[in-house]
Order: sequence, then structure tokens, then C-alpha cells
Amino acid sequence: MNQLCTDIGYQSLVKYGEQLCGDHVDVVEQEDGSIVIVLADGLGSGVKACILSTLTSKIISTMMAASMGLEDCVQTIVATLPVCSVRQVAYSTFTIIRISPNAEAEVIQYDNPKVIFLRHGKHVELPCTTMELSGKTVYSSKLQLREGDVFIAMSDGCIHAGVGMSLNFGWERKEIIDFVEMMYGVGFTAKTLSTIILDECNRLYGGKPGDDTTVCCVRLRHREPMNLMIGPPANPDDVKRMMSLFFAKQGKHIVCGGTTSTLAAEFLGKPVELSLDYF
Repeated sequence: MNQLCTDIGYQSLVKYGEQLCGDHVDVVEQEDGSIVIVLADGLGSGVKACILSTLTSKIISTMMAASMGLEDCVQTIVATLPVCSVRQVAYSTFTIIRISPNAEAEVIQYDNPKVIFLRHGKHVELPCTTMELSGKTVYSSKLQLREGDVFIAMSDGCIHAGVGMSLNFGWERKEIIDFVEMMYGVGFTAKTLSTIILDECNRLYGGKPGDDTTVCCVRLRHREPMNLMIGPPANPDDVKRMMSLFFAKQGKHIVCGGTTSTLAAEFLGKPVELSLDYF
């Protein structure tokens, strides 16, 4: 079994004055063990953008969960999405990241800011091939993954942060790369890293986001097996068998509850160390 696992974390800021977010993230696991992450950004903000981005991410993730190929999914959604007659841009843009069990990644990007990829803490441009689907340009990337690799997908609310306020042209991609490279060495989880990036966007917006803003981080880390036991068995005669099975499993062991802890201590022949300190 592959000793790498996928750590996924995402957060969103809602445009100031709105109640619904126009961005949507969907994470779905396929039958073969692959994980598909879809970040969709609906045009504009409010209810319409929320519906468009939710539909986009749900359609893509559902089709991929049914084992359809990435290109088929993308071609369907690109052909389906209308184009705004005024702005001449798609009503919803999206980024797809697929992580397969053999630690290979496939990235599909359509009109969202380009995914930032870090290896050994330094930014590396993803090798891209261009696809023309239904007259629209879609970028596709494939690469073999290593432990510590990080993908950062985002909606355009990130690169627009601070426009006309703290920054003339917004938080440009190069500056975001410098920011995340500085944070990489700390070893933050994907959820924490996405929150830190989003907090910086919110600061640049002066606490009043001018656009829906979403950050989704995907981090490849070493798999750490964890075993959790909650409560004693219904039949007291099964205690020894349950403990034997539980402690025979690989990885760390967590026992919850006073009674269960006492039974585990008796099985292991060790005392229960109790702390009543309250933090």
C-alpha cells in the first residue's frame, strides 16, 4: 500500500454584504481510491454565483465518481456552461485536482488562477498541455507525487485582494508564491495553511472582501495509522478478544472513556495516569 496520504483543507470568504458564497469546493473519493477535489467559482456573487459554482462542482464530481474520464467530464461541463453576453467569460470557472492511489496527480484548470505547486518548499511550475474543448482553452497537467508536495488552488478573489486599497494591482501570484514558500517550512496542515492564506487575503481587503475568496490546499504526507477505541464491548466476555485485536493493529492507539481505559490498563498491565488539570 502507498505510504502517502492526502491532507486536504479549504476555507472561503464571502463577499462583503453577501450571505452566500459564490465559490464551492467538492471532495469525492472514487471506487479505485482516487480522490477528486473540485473548486468552482461562479460568475459574480450572491445566489446566482452560489448556484452556478455548486452545480459545476457537483456535476464534475458526480461524473468522476461514476468513473468517467477527466476529459469527458471537462468537455461536458465546458459545453454546458453558458458564456456571459456582456463580459464574454464563462458563468463558472473551475480547478480539478485528482490524486490517484499510486501517487500520481492530474490537474485540470479552466479560467481560475493557476494552481501553485510546491516541492521541497519551493515553487515549481506544473508541466501543462493545452486542450481546446468546445472552443475554450483548458490546461491539463500530470505528474508523479512525492512526500511533502503541496497544491494550492484558489479562486480569483485571492489575486484581487487589496486592489485599489493596500495594493495597486492586487495580491499578485508571485507574491502569493513568496508568502506560501515562507510558510512551508513550519509544516502546517492543509487546513491551517489555507486559513493563513485566507486571513492574509482578508487583511488586504481591510476586513471587507470585495469578492468571494476560496483557498484549497492539498498536501501529500506520510500515512500515520491511528486506531480509536470507544467504550467497552456489550458482552464482558469479549473484553480480552477486543483488546487483543485492537492493540495488535499497526500505528498509534487511542482509548476513550474511563471504563474502557481501566480495562485497557488491566489488559496491558499498566497503571492509568490521570490528570485533573483543566486548561
